[in-house]
Amino acid sequence: MITVTDETTIGEALQAAVERYADNSLLAVPANPQRSYAQQGVEISYREAGQRIAALASQYRDAGYGLGHRVALLLESRPEHMLHKLALNTLGVCVVPVNPDYRRRELNYLIDHSKADLVVCLPSRLASIRESLEDTKHQPAVITVTAVDTDDADGGTSLQLPKAQRAAQSGKVHADTPASILYTSGTTGQPKGCVLSHAYELAAGKWYASQPGFISIQEGRERLFNPLPLFHVNASILSFYCMLLSGGCQIQTDRFQPSRWWEEVASSRASIVHYLGVIIPLLLKQPESPWEKRHVIRFGYGAGVEPQLHAVFEQRFGFPLIELWGMTEVVRTLSDYTADRQVGTRSFGRGVPGLEALVADESGTPVPPGTPGELLVRYSERTPRKHFFTEYLDDPAATEKAWSGGWFHTGDVVVQDPDGLLHFMDRRKNIIRRSGENIAAAEVEAILLTHPKVQGVAVMAAPDDIREEEVLASIVLVPGESASDALCDELFAFCSKEMAYYKVPGWWWFTDAIPTTGTQKIQKHRILAAGQDPTSLPGIRDLRARKKRG
Repeated sequence: MITVTDETTIGEALQAAVERYADNSLLAVPANPQRSYAQQGVEISYREAGQRIAALASQYRDAGYGLGHRVALLLESRPEHMLHKLALNTLGVCVVPVNPDYRRRELNYLIDHSKADLVVCLPSRLASIRESLEDTKHQPAVITVTAVDTDDADGGTSLQLPKAQRAAQSGKVHADTPASILYTSGTTGQPKGCVLSHAYELAAGKWYASQPGFISIQEGRERLFNPLPLFHVNASILSFYCMLLSGGCQIQTDRFQPSRWWEEVASSRASIVHYLGVIIPLLLKQPESPWEKRHVIRFGYGAGVEPQLHAVFEQRFGFPLIELWGMTEVVRTLSDYTADRQVGTRSFGRGVPGLEALVADESGTPVPPGTPGELLVRYSERTPRKHFFTEYLDDPAATEKAWSGGWFHTGDVVVQDPDGLLHFMDRRKNIIRRSGENIAAAEVEAILLTHPKVQGVAVMAAPDDIREEEVLASIVLVPGESASDALCDELFAFCSKEMAYYKVPGWWWFTDAIPTTGTQKIQKHRILAAGQDPTSLPGIRDLRARKKRG
């Protein structure tokens, strides 16, 4: 295992890993004839990755990129993303991953807010970036990159880089240097830029690689299959740095395909798989396949498996699903990994030294066992913020609010057993969780309110058997407008143009009024009767089938 201290940088850890595990595979893409790239699959060794990363870093350095710069990466979930990220991080450049499902408005916000010095994208994404830059105040340079599986002698690492528009900062890269800015949905509408340091990212990998019980990592032997996107924290930080520090291989697929899952998992010799709750019922609904009997998986690691499906899945496929808790602000996970784990109870472990947990009421006062409360976490009383996110970019007020009372307020409602075991219940924040994506209801509401026929709107979560939750919009139309299928189609198309497909409401309900307080604050809890299924509202329209990744 690579030794990591609180002073280690990503570049130093990478160099140590390349030297120690040179002949091991670091990154792999499973073979898939349906994929537009790497159809025969790809295996990249630590040695080869080190060479490609060094070549990329040299070109970025020669073009003037270094400490203090920010580079946005729109490279989807391909190996190029990690190779460029590591090259840039070694120079002290902070990487801003871009969700490929973002629409023009969302891209505009990310570019302007992050003030990226450069955008690196796939050729297929160039048009959307250029279109977005027509509207942005900030005007970064843009380049495209080729795939890692090219036949070029340089292995696809040749770049046509423009010179950096501003000078890099002087000094050395340190553990507290920003490595990534990940945009997370918040309750205020626009996503917040979560700044993650070198120390944060390495600590996440070290934490995972050091866990005991069912999720213990075997040095140099693990192959971790991750179907989650590289623009999120799970794949690009939690699992990747665990593999890097332990000599393992991350098998990165471009997306989750239920019909091909077991063939890809088995043929790539995966020993670990990561999952989200949405994946479990889809796999259980697949017909039995010879591939599902050929896997060598030791455990699955993820969150959100429905209690009634937990044991059913484990019995059919023959490995444990270890439920975890984590978030972008702190992805050093808690998990129920012991021999006496409580299958089917939404349990995700206990607070431990280095990630202490407290269940509290709205005032921050601890609540007794068995009482629902908000999960608060910290590193320790003396150093509460150690190995957490650095800050919300340019939003000190939100950062300090999140750390009220010396604990990080997660917004998750949990209940704790007398012996300290934590069970997830719900999210306190006004966030909708759909297929692993966090959607801010306020952001969807803000967009809908710009439509000339919408007078009022309340967006909330509706339960979904497959995707955990779906977006539901309650709409009040301006006087003179009447609800109709044609108008609903118009609003759906409007949203589809303005926001990523997964944020677009799947359920639409037109109403004469939305309950408010005396100060006109919307009271969403009064829209439904106690225990009412929101999808049973009279006249509700179901457009879920139209939500397609464009």
